[in-house]
This record gives sequence, C-alpha cells and structure tokens, in this order.
Amino acid sequence: MSRILALIIRIIRQFSHDKRSLALLFVAPIVIMLMLYLVFNGSEYKPEIAVVNAPETLISKLEEQGAKIHRYEAEKAEQELKDDHIDAVLSINDSVPDVRLEGSDPSVNKAVLLTLQQIFQDGQIEELFKTHVSYLHGSEDMAKFDNFGPVLLGYFSFILVFLLSGVAFLRERTGGTLERLMASPLKRWEIVAGYLVGFGIFAAIQAVLIVLFSIKVLGMMMNGSFWYVLLIALLMACAALTLGIFLSTFANNETQMSQFIPLVIVPQIFFSGLFNVETMAEWLRGIGIIMPLTYAGDALRNIMIRGEGWSAIAADVYVLIGFSLLFGSANVLALKKHRVL
Repeated sequence: MSRILALIIRIIRQFSHDKRSLALLFVAPIVIMLMLYLVFNGSEYKPEIAVVNAPETLISKLEEQGAKIHRYEAEKAEQELKDDHIDAVLSINDSVPDVRLEGSDPSVNKAVLLTLQQIFQDGQIEELFKTHVSYLHGSEDMAKFDNFGPVLLGYFSFILVFLLSGVAFLRERTGGTLERLMASPLKRWEIVAGYLVGFGIFAAIQAVLIVLFSIKVLGMMMNGSFWYVLLIALLMACAALTLGIFLSTFANNETQMSQFIPLVIVPQIFFSGLFNVETMAEWLRGIGIIMPLTYAGDALRNIMIRGEGWSAIAADVYVLIGFSLLFGSANVLALKKHRVL
C-alpha cells in the first residue's frame, strides 16, 4: 500500500510542476466548451434578400419574419448576389415570385425558402409552389458534404502537416541534430529555409494527394480551377508547416507538442466556414481574422463551389503568404535560444 501511495504522490508532483499539462486538463476544455456554447447558442440566422419590383406588402411580411431586405434594381441585385453580399434575389414577374438563390450554402438556402414559406402560409401557400427557384451556385440537390468538403479538406490537411512538422522538428532538436547545425557556419535563416524546404516537399506531396483524392475519388464539387485549389492547399500546408515548427521550439517532448492542438488547432474549426459566423456575436467573429483556416476555407469555397477565379481568392492568397512569412520569421528569431556559444 505504501508503494502505491508513493507512486500516486510522484505522479501528483510530476503533474503539479507541469503547468502546460494542467492547463490542458483544466483550462482547454473550459475554453472549447465556451466556444461551442457561443457558436451553437448564437442568434438564428436571418437571410439577406434583395427585392426587385416587389410590392410593399410583401416586403413588410419579409421584414416581419426577420429577413434583412435590400431594394435594388435587377442588375445591381444580380451583382450583389455574385459578390456574395446577399443570399437571394426575390423579384415578381407577371405576378409570379421568382427567387434566385446564391446557393453555395444549403443551410442558408433553407433559411431563405423557409422565410418565403412562412409569408405565404396564410391561405396562399400554393403560391410558394408556383414560385420559380433558381440557383447561382449549386442546386437543390447539393449535399451538405459539398458545402463542408472544401473546409474539411483544408482543416485535416492543416492539422496533419502541423503535427508532423512540429514533431519532426522536435526530434531534430532533442536528438542533438539542431544543436550541431547551430554550431556550424550556417546562418539561422539558412537552417530554417533548409528545414522548411525539406519538410515542405512532403507537405506538398500530401496536399496534392488529398486534393486529388477528394475531387477524383470522393467526387467533391469542383466548379473552379484545380490549380487554384492546389495553390491554396500548398499555401495552407506552408502556413501549417511554419507554425508547427515555430511552436515545437516551446515543447520539450511529443506530448507537449500535442497539447497545442486544443489551444491552437481546435479553435480554428469554428471560423473555417463549417459554422455560419453571421450567427455569432460580433466580438467573436473578429477572432477569425488571426486564423489561417479562415482564409483557406473562404478561398476553397470560392473556387470549388462558386467557381470563382483569381480576383475572388487573391486577398486570401496574400494573407496565407503573410502568415507563412510571419511564422517563418518567428522561427528564425526562436532559434536564438538554441545558438551554441
């Protein structure tokens, strides 16, 4: 019994001195549960609908249902729909409602159609079935996986590259390889560049394989350029690679490296596009600005679902490049503490 007690005391002491493990056990679950609460307990999504040639009585009914109404001319409404600033355009042609949905998000499509159904339900529900519905992107048969697929493609690619690069660099450091390199004439930026290119080759192969498998085998919706998808996947892998290597400098073993997952990786899924950020509190939406997956998910959806070109993804591309440069520079600075005197 005394030996068991001694073992228990040793484990307690070991954990009590490992503040990172304590934070993972007690703080991380609370943070994740808080974010889940804020995401799922947000306000109900209210669709944004542009109306063209619609009577005021119809507009009033839409506003009573909570829809955000915009009054546009036909050409302006179509452009706003293409720019993803609104969810649908409602026009009245020969007394027949015509609804044109943006279409890339099935849940938003459902919210728009449900709102229209509610305003026609007072004895005129048959009017809804006479409504002509068209889609700018996708169709009524669009599956949820078609909407979530591009985001999941990015998320799992990011987390795998992050872990593998971080653990591999950690082994280089704990195994003494990095120490020997630091004692050589190599400059810090040359060491970082070497590691990034070396690990990057395998990250690039992984990106190509996962993109090909998702599109060719799983049949994921693909309306844009394959090469743009590959570009985003490579930039995302580069950001994950540089971030993984940077954070590995603060870990002493593989267990500590895995502890970054709930703190750095899990929160990104809430802002990657799997959940509608419009239903979140405004202060919470701002967190997504500092997360690479926010931009990767946006770009992949623009390409794969909406079929957009360079102009729609350029900003996301530049931001992902910026993240890679930022984390890469941080790696160079972090190597200072490993410099052999």
